[in-house]
Amino acid sequence: MQDLPDYGYAGARALVALHDRHLRSCMSIWEQALAAGVSMPETEDPDYASIEAVGVHVLACARHYMEWCCEMLELPDPGIEAPPTPETIATSGRDYLEHVLERWRTPLAKPLPEAFEAKDHRSRWGRLYSIDAMLEHAVMHPIRHQFQMENWLAARR
Repeated sequence: MQDLPDYGYAGARALVALHDRHLRSCMSIWEQALAAGVSMPETEDPDYASIEAVGVHVLACARHYMEWCCEMLELPDPGIEAPPTPETIATSGRDYLEHVLERWRTPLAKPLPEAFEAKDHRSRWGRLYSIDAMLEHAVMHPIRHQFQMENWLAARR
């Protein structure tokens, strides 16, 4: 992503660019899984109730990771809208993807490197993360789901 602004911490810029790349790739595979009518394994987890629910989960997490980073760094809310629902994601998911990625571009541009490693903060699920570690987690999240979906698609062949 060459069009990102300069960042006070080049590591954050790299992770924002990597998040963009991998979230796009994941959602492309999700679209293939949706078109193929992938069935979900039996589970009580609402994030796996349907392939539509998986797509919402991936996009919602992208929103929450950036909101958390901004909150912990005491930056303004990035203004990311609520994600689509499982009922609307097939038609609005692509637009929402562009929205969430656009809102990821600039919020972390100003903080200096020390802000990203200075201390650990409690995540919404109870684990401690530095901002840098949470950004790495945010990059890996769509990679992991893409891997899952690629396996589901391969199992159908």
